[in-house]
Parts: sequence; structure tokens; C-alpha cells
Amino acid sequence: MRIVLVSIFTALIYSFLFFSFDNKKSISTEGKTIKERYLTPSGYERTIEAKNSFAEYLRNLPLKPSESLVKYYNGSTKSNNNVYDAVVDLPIGNKDLHQCADAVMRLRADYFFQQKQYDKIHFNFTNGFRVDYSKWRQGYRIAIKGNKTSWMKIAKPTDSQQEYWKYLEIIFNYAGTASLAKEMNPTAVSDIQIGDVFIKGGFPGHAVIVVDMATNGNKKIFLLAQSYMPAQELQILLNPSISSNRKVCWYSANNLPTLETPEWTFKSSELKRF
Repeated sequence: MRIVLVSIFTALIYSFLFFSFDNKKSISTEGKTIKERYLTPSGYERTIEAKNSFAEYLRNLPLKPSESLVKYYNGSTKSNNNVYDAVVDLPIGNKDLHQCADAVMRLRADYFFQQKQYDKIHFNFTNGFRVDYSKWRQGYRIAIKGNKTSWMKIAKPTDSQQEYWKYLEIIFNYAGTASLAKEMNPTAVSDIQIGDVFIKGGFPGHAVIVVDMATNGNKKIFLLAQSYMPAQELQILLNPSISSNRKVCWYSANNLPTLETPEWTFKSSELKRF
């Protein structure tokens, strides 16, 4: 009974919070980026983020045309049963690797790669072995024998896009929510920022990343992106607490004991930061 009452109370909060959307268009279907596609509710303004920051990178991610369907790694499509509103226009490869935590790590790595901050690209395998992209660029590759993992210098130094993607696929293969959750630091929902991740480490686990934010006084709202299983394109999530006949993607950070997304429910204590 308590869970039911909490769910009803949460739905009422969201209905009140987003009432202004009745009189204001919430989605600009012509928008080509997250920032252009999703309009803020009345009274809200997007947070001010530093130029060339990770936050600015995320809110300016390119989107496929409105009504596009998410594609799996094998080219088939994921039907949209009130799960997502838009598809992020980034390639994911043709292997079943780009799943939830992988997509989060990929966004972090892509940002640093674009900024040429190669030394900041590193992730841990599930066994704890740290894999730095800077070593990969030098020509080192991963050798795995049983439970032992090590570096071997077997290739020429390169920073090509093709070799960078091979590095990511190694990460996707041997890292996941369990390892990423250990790498990240817990943070309070009241201090939520773009780039923070709701993550449940485990087998299976799940992860979604905050890709945009807006505020109205001490009220904060945010947008979420995810990949999932099997490997699929990143997608901007709909808010399931809003009536299905009103397409709203903004989530409220206020009074958030749990975060209900279309395909997973997180505890507020599962918010973490790089």
C-alpha cells in the first residue's frame, strides 16, 4: 500500500510540475540537438555551463529526425512503446557491445577524444585492470590469459578513429555497470549535474546519464539518455510519470526517493559522478 501511495504522490507531483506544458510546446521536432529539440517548461532556464565542458557537449549531442526508431547493433529496430522520444545520432558498431554502461563510457571518452585530452580516457575492467587510452595510442594492446590481464606492445602508435573505436570495444567487452559503479563517486540528487549517472552495478545492472538540465529557483529538472540490451543506439527517455498522451522528457530532481524510467527504477542513492 505504501509503495502504491508513493507512486500516486509522485505522479501528482509530476502532473503539477509540468502543468505548464499544456500551454507551451515542449518538443521542437525540427531541433537537431538535445538543446534545440527540448524546450524548457515555463519559468525554467537551462543551467549555464562552461564552454567546451562535458555538460555542453552532452546537451549538444546530435539527434536523428523526429519519430526515428532506435536501431539495434544488427540493424533491426526497437519499437517505441512509450520508452524514448528521440535517437542520438552516433554510430554504435555492429557488435552486441554498446549497451547501457558502455554508452555512458563512450560519451565520456568521445568528449575527451574530441578535446584531444587523451590522458583522461581510462576505464577499469570488471577485474579491476585499468585500461588507459594513452597506452593504446602508443601501440600497446591487451593480453588476457585466464584471470590475468596485461599490456603488450604489438602495434604502431596511432590516434586514428578506427583504432580508437577498437579501444572502446575492448572496454565494452570487459567492463560494465559493476566496474563503472565502483569507479564513480556518489553524489546527492540535490546537487545533480549534467553528466551525472544513475547506475545500478550488477549482472544485470543498468545506467542512464543526465544530458541536460534546467532550473527554476531551487527546482531542478533534467533529461536522461540510455542504451540498453541488446546493444542499441542512445535514446532520450520519456518520463513515464507523465500521462502517455503528453510527451514529456523532463524529470524532476525534487522529492525524488526513487527515479522511475521506462525500463528501470533507480534509488536516489544510485546517482554517481565521474
